[in-house]
Amino acid sequence: MDLDALSAVSPIDGRYGRQTAPLRSIFSEYGLIARRVKVEVRWLEALCDHPHIEQATALTDDSRRALLAISDTFGLAEAAAVKRIEASTNHDVKAVEYFIKSRLANERELAPLTEFVHFACTSEDINNLSHALMLRDARDDVLSPLLNELIETLRAMAHTLAGQPMLARTHGQPASPTTMGKEIANVVARLDRQHQQLKAQPLLGKLNGAVGNFNAHLAAYPQADWATLGEQVVTSLGLRWNPYTSQIEPHDYIAELFHAMVRLNTILLDLSRDIWGYIALGYFSQHLQADEVGSSTMPHKVNPIDFENAEGNLGIANALMEHMASKLQVSRWQRDLSDSTVLRNLGVAFAHTVIAFKSLQKGLAKLQLNPARLDADLEDAWEILAEPIQTVMRRYGVAEPYEKMKALTRGQAIDQAALHAFIDTLSLPQPAKETLKALRPRDYVGAAAQLARNV
Repeated sequence: MDLDALSAVSPIDGRYGRQTAPLRSIFSEYGLIARRVKVEVRWLEALCDHPHIEQATALTDDSRRALLAISDTFGLAEAAAVKRIEASTNHDVKAVEYFIKSRLANERELAPLTEFVHFACTSEDINNLSHALMLRDARDDVLSPLLNELIETLRAMAHTLAGQPMLARTHGQPASPTTMGKEIANVVARLDRQHQQLKAQPLLGKLNGAVGNFNAHLAAYPQADWATLGEQVVTSLGLRWNPYTSQIEPHDYIAELFHAMVRLNTILLDLSRDIWGYIALGYFSQHLQADEVGSSTMPHKVNPIDFENAEGNLGIANALMEHMASKLQVSRWQRDLSDSTVLRNLGVAFAHTVIAFKSLQKGLAKLQLNPARLDADLEDAWEILAEPIQTVMRRYGVAEPYEKMKALTRGQAIDQAALHAFIDTLSLPQPAKETLKALRPRDYVGAAAQLARNV
């Protein structure tokens, strides 16, 4: 079968292909090859600019433009040409080298530089930088904007619903009230913090040869400061230099990046389950889509499918990232190839994360608050006022306030009349009694509303 959305093995490229399309130019094989070409070209340019590498002749303005055009104009046709070369070499990075050499051969000023393509490099010098560029572009250009949009949607909800009282449930049981906005504000604060850590995570790279010691570099040009040159090239790509590696960059930063993403995803998984629960309680309903079907047999159903979809995809993404974070840090001696096939799945983890983010955004847009349902739960839970009453009793020195309230309320349904009758028996100043009797469950929300508005 020809590959299309219906025949794709993975739902990433099939059912969810439209959601993950922005990742194709980054994590596809084309995306990897294009970044390999970019790194090779940048390295050759740096060699030509170095004063101690005499045979790599200095570039004129025209030759520099022609060299940079090899990577700047690289497209699908050029990637296909690389793949045709790979069919003979059976080596993907060597195919990139030969492709660039073929382009140089057509340029009079560049033709003498052909043997400086991939000079003193091991494949991992090119691959590690290409993978870092893929991760940077996916984080900064795709994931971070989606996350910003999601956070701002939640922030707006927190502000809008800041004053909406809601019965809290600790251990699933009625507890001191909060507001819906404050509960969403908690999520916003958590996401803000983790997002800052994700954006600040440095992405590392190396360019130091077969085992990380500049062996071949120094054999050819012992007077050159290769560490400084390597660092300049790596930092010019927007990455951070790692001076201590074996043949491979050890991937610790990838583990750090994925651990940050796992924390973010877990917060959103927690949110997905909570919103699912609030829909089940009737606190939220969902906008109806006239043509949608909730169940193949139960016509009344309006299922919280967006939050369920998000939960499932966040779980898959986290499982992949947790595996990669632990696996990629381990390499036998100076290098083994077990990381190679794992690194080809970087985009899979990002794709499931993107699908989840978009599902959450879609689900949040459908929510409609049902204030009457929230108020009804509060009116049925007068026992939650045992906390403020026993706290005021402590203030005025009433003996065993906790124990008295426990005897009255624990495991029992208490209405307003019973609670007021109890307050009348207490040895409290009359103003304190009146204040307590004026208190209703929906009013007992502390600073929740202000905290929600401050997020």
